[in-house]
Amino acid sequence: MAEQLEVKELDQVVVRFSGDSGDGMQLAGNIFSTVSATVGNGISTFPDYPADIRAPQGSLTGVSGFQVHIGAGKVYTPGDLCDVLVAMNAAALKTQLKYAKPQATIIIDTDSFGPKDLEKAQFKTDDYLGELGVDPDRVIQCPLTQMVKDCLADTGMDNKAILKSRNMFALGLVCWLFDRDLKLVANFLRDKFAKKPQIAENNIKVVQAGYDYGHNTHSSAAFVRRIESKHKEPGRYMDITGNKATAYGFIAAAEKAGLKLYLGSYPITPATDVLHELSKHKSLGVTTVQCEDEISGAASALGASFAGALGITSTSGPGICLKSEAMNLAVIMELPLVVLDVQRGGPATGLPTKSEQTDLLQVLFGRNGESPMPVLAATSPADCFDAAYQACKIALEHMTPVVLLTDAYIANGSGAFRLPDLTKLDAINPPYVPEELKGKWTPYMRAENGTRYWAVPGREGFTHILGGLEKDSETGAISTNPENHDLMTRLRQQKVANIEVPDLEVEGDVEDAELLILGFGSTYGHLHSAMDELHQKGYKVAQAQFKYLNPLPKNTAEVLSKYRKVVVAEQNMGQLAAYLRMKVDNFVPFQFNQVKGQPFVVEELVKAFTEILNR
Repeated sequence: MAEQLEVKELDQVVVRFSGDSGDGMQLAGNIFSTVSATVGNGISTFPDYPADIRAPQGSLTGVSGFQVHIGAGKVYTPGDLCDVLVAMNAAALKTQLKYAKPQATIIIDTDSFGPKDLEKAQFKTDDYLGELGVDPDRVIQCPLTQMVKDCLADTGMDNKAILKSRNMFALGLVCWLFDRDLKLVANFLRDKFAKKPQIAENNIKVVQAGYDYGHNTHSSAAFVRRIESKHKEPGRYMDITGNKATAYGFIAAAEKAGLKLYLGSYPITPATDVLHELSKHKSLGVTTVQCEDEISGAASALGASFAGALGITSTSGPGICLKSEAMNLAVIMELPLVVLDVQRGGPATGLPTKSEQTDLLQVLFGRNGESPMPVLAATSPADCFDAAYQACKIALEHMTPVVLLTDAYIANGSGAFRLPDLTKLDAINPPYVPEELKGKWTPYMRAENGTRYWAVPGREGFTHILGGLEKDSETGAISTNPENHDLMTRLRQQKVANIEVPDLEVEGDVEDAELLILGFGSTYGHLHSAMDELHQKGYKVAQAQFKYLNPLPKNTAEVLSKYRKVVVAEQNMGQLAAYLRMKVDNFVPFQFNQVKGQPFVVEELVKAFTEILNR
């Protein structure tokens, strides 16, 4: 009889898969996070892949990582450091060890630590563990490649195809460590490879082999760990990336508004997955066009909006620069348009696969003339659904282009997502021109809230022309009248200012905090975790996170003036802090700024905020 190992329950654990960019680390991590979400765990993931299209195999620059944090309850970040590190080769161990806790369990493929592998990874000796100062007792040294070859020897697969399955062996071993149900893994693989069932079965066989290896060798370093779920809200959950959640939010908004959805897009990292996802849903009235450049993507979406559809264009920071002309056209024509900006490292090509928050001032002000535009920022992968939905609602109900900011961190990362009930989502009511105005209507006639009425081409009696030249507020004819231009500028500004957005919500020690932590968008989880740690140290701390940036919540000045010390933390050189100083009188915050292309590290936040508290 096999020896029964102790199963220890944990509240949370962080696992990092790493290897060459062709080793399938993203897939292995994605399956593990999906299985964890399916059983009710809270999850947060961080794919960290190289910018090189195909770095040399075994090189230090070609290492791809996928970190997943799973917890019994809500999980806010992918974690600072991992409890388990999977290193598929020598380069992965050398570059990724810094992301592991000192006591972390490390899984390595000893078949990928030969003399040539060590040379590529720039090790000086063959004692690679000693060179890195790693205790061998916490390393599971597995001849992973050979075991995969043995496992698949009778399948007729060629050597190249067999080696592609190494990631599944590592996944099986990690599933053993955390007591995951392999039936869920098998279901995922059969669904993914539905058109290639033999590949699915071969991968399932390798996953089982990895699991059995852990079981037979007791590679759990004395115990198997289980994270029980403690869900507070029953429902159907899935593991979802921010890009996929964004796409679903767009589809839901079009469905709720009773409109067709059009996406005009030019492929760009890290926004392309939204184009890929939407292209799968023609049956839901979605039209996607991969355009020849960024401006045509935006201009075609604007044309779709003029024709009565929900027009959307997606890009990243470099594309926003190019789309600005078409975005300005949407401002002066007062047509609904949603512009998705999945921020990445800049300037120029910068860090295409890394994450920053450096486009804020560009989307607020980066256009010629007075061109006000609502701006939203999603706070998590799952929140991308709601943020996308609300961006569409604002665009359609207020006849304005809207910018939705996400970034590479939450776009490629994932979290547990509770499937929403479409009937319970906010209604979307575009301001169609009333039939009783037939014969009296002009293109810039407005509803009571200042929004221009929408006349969809084809309605008898509502023929009109829109364009980029300023128009007379009453007749819609081209006008260069100074007073009219001043009036139209103010009307466009006031229309955006009139948009009702939720109040800025404060969490933590709302009434008596010594420090208010302030951020926007995707940094919510890290700042919230820092607040929790400061509470454990006995400090009085509160947190507020901006999701709506233009217009700002009406209580912004009230919240910011309530606390003696405020720190604005953002992944840029101080753009939100500068914007708030412009908008709120006498606001002089502390600042925490990093532009590393990586998410914040909670430990560093806590240290910086503690110094501010103790001043």
